[in-house]
Formats: sequence, structure tokens, C-alpha cells
Amino acid sequence: MGWSAGFSLLAAFLFAAAAALQYRAARRAAGGGIDAAAAQGLLRRLVRDPVWLTGWGVNLCGFFAQATALHFGSTAVVQPLLVTQLVFTIVLGAAGTGRRPARTDLLGAVAVSAGLAVLFTVPGAIPPSGEPSRPRLLLAGLVAAPLVAALSRAAWLRRGPVRAALLGVCAGLCFAASAVLIKLTTASLVDRGVAATAADWPGYALAGSTLLGLVIEQRAFAAGSLPAAMTAMTMTNPIASYLVAVLAFETMPPRTAAAFTALSASAVLLTAGVSLLSRSAAAARR
Repeated sequence: MGWSAGFSLLAAFLFAAAAALQYRAARRAAGGGIDAAAAQGLLRRLVRDPVWLTGWGVNLCGFFAQATALHFGSTAVVQPLLVTQLVFTIVLGAAGTGRRPARTDLLGAVAVSAGLAVLFTVPGAIPPSGEPSRPRLLLAGLVAAPLVAALSRAAWLRRGPVRAALLGVCAGLCFAASAVLIKLTTASLVDRGVAATAADWPGYALAGSTLLGLVIEQRAFAAGSLPAAMTAMTMTNPIASYLVAVLAFETMPPRTAAAFTALSASAVLLTAGVSLLSRSAAAARR
């Protein structure tokens, strides 16, 4: 699990750097806010922005680091560790401004670290790696797709933090799906080769979920409330990935009282930490 954890933390750092650049570009392109009509041209404006393109390149490096981590470990291990992205966001913000992190930053970092420590140290809290069940994965996709569509539609009927949160949930679901598909695709490349992988569906589904997640993420950033967007997106991703790891892979879910207690405590600590850190990140970027 050491290699998986190491590459997961590297991916989190790269995603934090990319998010900082892309958020700045998305807010500038949106002019402080967007409606449904203006959102249609948002991505076209962003692909001409050097700052956004730099963020995209850094994000691509993070994607490869995440793929490597998923090759060595399960989504239930990798995706929770990506929550440290917000801790790295605070570190990068402090380094860029020369200011010391605020007390809330430190509290958020401690809460995230404590949540991960509980999750990874209590036996049985993280399910062991297992072989994927493709029928279950397809079923999960059939459930997630209309949910993303419904939440995306509902987002445009709301404003401000509610819109940002709904879009953040949608982006988190897309990125959770991408994590599972990355694992399937990399395993296929290693075991079956390029030709067999190119003839199979997971690689194409991966491209679709990643692109859709990218578009929704930019709209969530542009909606104007980074705390709501980042909290929803950052927490939806590991929760959905954990559920998929339990339900769609041939593995055993947590069964002991200690494991369930650890999961509950970890979820509370991580949510509290992410909420504190995302608020601080918003203040630093504005």
C-alpha cells in the first residue's frame, strides 16, 4: 500500500496546484458569475487562457499519478487520500503570499489528517482489493448517470452556494467514476495490451466521464462559491469511490462495530476539515 499512498499524495498535490490555476481562470472568464446561456461558451474561453492551459497540464500530470496509485491500490485507498488536495492548497497559498496559515487552516488540516489516520489504522475500515464485477459497475453507471443529469439540471434553478454545491456533487460523481475506470483501463493495458484495451469499453467511458467532470468542475468554480463547490466535490469523490469499491468489486465490506465506528468518525472529521479548508482557500484566492 506504500506505493499507492505515495502516488496518491503526489496526485493530490498536483490537483491542488491545477485547481488553483483553473479556479483563477474560470472566475476571470466568467466575470464574477454565469447563467445557463453564458456557461455554454465558458470552456471555449478557457481553452484560450494560458493560465487555464497551464492548470490543465498540471492536472494531466496528477491524472497519471492517480492512475499509478490506482494500479498499486484500490479506489477505497486512493480516493480518500486525495482529500489532502485541500491541505496542499493551503500550503501553496501560504507559500505564494508569504503569510502564515490561519488557525482555521491548521484546524482543518488536523481534522483531515485525523480522519485519514482513523480510516487507515482501524482494521477492516478499508475493504481489501478485489476483482471488479462488470455487471455491477454497469449498474452503478446506470444509477449515477441520471443522478448527475438531474442534479445538473437542478443547479441551474438555484443560485450561489446551492448551485455550486450541486455542480460540485456532479463533478465528484464523475471523478469517482473516472477513478474506477482508470483502474479497469490500466489493468487491461498491463494484462491484455493496447489492442485489447482499445477494443474494450472502459477506456472510452473513462474519456467521457473525465471530460464531463472537467466541464462541470469549471462551471462549479465559476458559480461563485468555492467553499460549497470544493466541499461537495471533494467529499462526494471518496464517498462514491468507497461505495463502488464495496459494491462493485468482489470484496468484503466492513463488518465489525469498530470498522463502522471508524468509518463514521472518519467521515465526520474529513467533512469538517474539508469545509474549513475550502473556506480558507476561497478567501486566499479572492
